[in-house]
Amino acid sequence: MKLSPKEEIEALRAEITRHERLYYVSDSPEISDGEFDALMNRLKELEAANPEFASEDSPTRRVGGERSNTFAPVPHRIPMLSLDNCYSAAEFMEWHARVKKGLGDEPFDLVVEAKIDGLSCSVEYENGKLARASTRGDGETGEDVTLNVRAIRSVPLKLDLSHPPRLFEARGEVYTDKKDFEALREAALSEGGEPFVNPRNAAAGSLRQKDPGVTARRRLKFIVHSYGYLEGMVEPDSHWEYLNICRGLGFNISTLGNRVCRSAEEVLGFYDKYSKERFNLPYEIDGLVIKVDSLRQRRLLGVTAKSPRWAIAFKYPAQQATTAVKCVSFSVGRTGVITPVAGLEPVKCGGVTISSATLHNFDEIGRLGLKIGDRVVIERAGEVIPKVVKVVREARTGSEREIKLPAACPSCGAEVFKDEEEVALRCVNPSCPAQFKRSLLHFASRDAMNIEGLGASSAEQLVDKGIVKGFTDIYRLKKDDLLALELFKDKKADNLLSQIEKSKEQPLSRLIYALGIRHTGEKNARVLAQRFKTMGAFMAAGAGELARINDIGPVIAEAVAEFFKSAATRGMVDELAALGLRMDEPERKGGGALEGKTFVFTGELKTMTRGEAQAMTRELGGKETSSVSAKTSYVVAGADPGSKYDKAVKLGVTILSEEEFLKLVGK
Repeated sequence: MKLSPKEEIEALRAEITRHERLYYVSDSPEISDGEFDALMNRLKELEAANPEFASEDSPTRRVGGERSNTFAPVPHRIPMLSLDNCYSAAEFMEWHARVKKGLGDEPFDLVVEAKIDGLSCSVEYENGKLARASTRGDGETGEDVTLNVRAIRSVPLKLDLSHPPRLFEARGEVYTDKKDFEALREAALSEGGEPFVNPRNAAAGSLRQKDPGVTARRRLKFIVHSYGYLEGMVEPDSHWEYLNICRGLGFNISTLGNRVCRSAEEVLGFYDKYSKERFNLPYEIDGLVIKVDSLRQRRLLGVTAKSPRWAIAFKYPAQQATTAVKCVSFSVGRTGVITPVAGLEPVKCGGVTISSATLHNFDEIGRLGLKIGDRVVIERAGEVIPKVVKVVREARTGSEREIKLPAACPSCGAEVFKDEEEVALRCVNPSCPAQFKRSLLHFASRDAMNIEGLGASSAEQLVDKGIVKGFTDIYRLKKDDLLALELFKDKKADNLLSQIEKSKEQPLSRLIYALGIRHTGEKNARVLAQRFKTMGAFMAAGAGELARINDIGPVIAEAVAEFFKSAATRGMVDELAALGLRMDEPERKGGGALEGKTFVFTGELKTMTRGEAQAMTRELGGKETSSVSAKTSYVVAGADPGSKYDKAVKLGVTILSEEEFLKLVGK
């Protein structure tokens, strides 16, 4: 029997939610990623074609088009208190004795949970639907992070109940698994950015992103560990019962490191057992949390101004060691960021031998007061990343040497630059070998020079073999150069050379964007090209003139001016011109089919990128903007259109499908 669109949408939502729970909560997927994507794509198609059935709790609405410029304060109904810590069996036994005395020797059970190293978070549901999420903050008031928490797939968008309570609040930890944290670090390092220091730092930074799409890509997880607030449902008797209710509602709870203990001795045995087994957990923990199980007994024990009397964090000792700094070297990332790295006397720490540690940036060197030759304390933060946490000043002999900032790039010898408002020191030479491979990919990308066929593998081989050392070398490539590489045969070589030749006709705006000037995105490049018309006029502009242009401002102006201060950069641009690249921006033709029309694009387009659709609009005299208003002529909606679609409906703005837009532009 064929389902109606509404019935199929509802069935798909239920099925996708079930598979999300199997994958992100139970860790027992039943279908492949491709099959899951097919279900999601089908739901997106149906919802786009039947917007009257839109629902905020649909799996397709986890990440909408919204951005948050501020994180509004959220008062907690019940304070989110921090825990007292203990670090030894003796301290734990003292706490246990206080609990026993507080309960008048009444028997009590204890629940033991792994203390995940993440960020505390509250999630609130109204009538079963996710209404709000907030950080712990100062305990009394947190920050609203609802948009970002919606992007965490282990957080249910609605509770799995036929008659949900009016209000339901669960408290837990937002964290990242070890493998996902390492992937984040590798990505940051490969792109020349600042890597996160530890998993907690990664979770906190990811949860406070202004763009929920960034949060979604960070693969955060949420695990419930505490009772919050309940209205309209019978309160459970114990914490253990509450955790099992949460599991039934679709939440993730820790099954590794959790158990009910009947005595203090049982807790101590469990603590000793996990002192080694914790390293095999998929996430980082820095101890165990011990809680009285009975909620009635918790109320009898009460709380202090800062902490509950009925719970304590039993911490494991940090993984630290002392060694000496032999030298400091400097690595260069894709964007030219220069990172100091300490070379150490090899030392065992946390079961591995460590011979180097990141110093993150030069401000960190100043904060530590670090010198070459110093004895230092290092720590494997989160059991993974070695870092210098302290200088042992008492061990100094007077032979220690100051760490000098590099006067030139350690990779290419070019001048370095430090913005007063930034921590990072940067190499400003766009042809620097250490950052050039990534820059080459950006130069050839679709929204820049659009050289199809010059991908990651090709770029790597061309640079490694010394065939391409700068952007100008792309336009000197011969067929024999390409045939010498493993990847190329006759036809592929001819195709790439044809694409390179074709790229010479790209307008000035594309070239400006391709050069990879800091802070200068695709839209900024178009604004600059339309203002100056030629590369010569653009390069001659000073920071003051640039800053007065609408949509540019002082940050971009300073970055552009600094970029063109380099003689190497100016010489490279002159060479590109001599090689036949276009150095001007064509005049926009008046009277185009879209003249005077304003477009907003939202959702995922099938036959083109959003950038290509925007380019078509501009070519025909139209204008694209990022926000919907009553003055917007059209909103072009692809799959999963988000809040811009809803606003267009509310304002009565004409909404076009991708097919209708293509018909409008004559494609």
